[in-house]
Amino acid sequence: MFGRSKPVVFDRYESRRSRRMIPNWLWLLLFGAAIGAGAFFYVQQELMPPRLSADESIRLRAALDGADQERSRLAAELDQATHVLADALAKHDRLSDELAASQRHLGQQRDDIEALLATLSPDPRGGAIEIRAARFSLDGDNLGYDIVFTRPQAQGAPLAGVLQLLVAGKTAGGSETTVTLGPVGVKVGEYAIAHGSLPMPAGFVPRQASLRVLDRLGGKQLGMRVINVQ
Repeated sequence: MFGRSKPVVFDRYESRRSRRMIPNWLWLLLFGAAIGAGAFFYVQQELMPPRLSADESIRLRAALDGADQERSRLAAELDQATHVLADALAKHDRLSDELAASQRHLGQQRDDIEALLATLSPDPRGGAIEIRAARFSLDGDNLGYDIVFTRPQAQGAPLAGVLQLLVAGKTAGGSETTVTLGPVGVKVGEYAIAHGSLPMPAGFVPRQASLRVLDRLGGKQLGMRVINVQ
């Protein structure tokens, strides 16, 4: 047991080889990490936008905030404009409906007037403008009138003329005379209705009115009718 011990021999070459040998996978890992770091540095320096300074970051943030505020303002204006447009469209639709109703009403009125005109007696004298009916009323020394005109051959624009009334009657002294009233401008399409009143001499009592339609004052006669004043 306590006999002579044998010497132990160490191989110095094997010891150095063990200390120096690094696994291949570790080399590959280190190499890959170096390549990745280099690529990241290259991309950051050459391809990516340059880094901003603190002042530039502040200015950029302020610009972004301003852009957000402007976007909010434009969105509010767009919303308001949308409401205004919706209101305008609704008003347009309402006016269109009212216009259509008015046109129907006017069409009905036209039919009614044409039906009434058909019941009036014809103008016995005829003419380019016919005097189909007339009604007179007295208001002091004023002679009120309602006169219906028609044009048998109505084409194109209304025919303009001048209406003159020659009224026969008695003066305040009781003598017979004829006074000229007017003139009154008229325009006659297919038909026209004239309303109004004309002053007469003080105390004059009308009995009969001669209605004359001229193309101009003192010009060609277009129509004429004599009607009693009642």
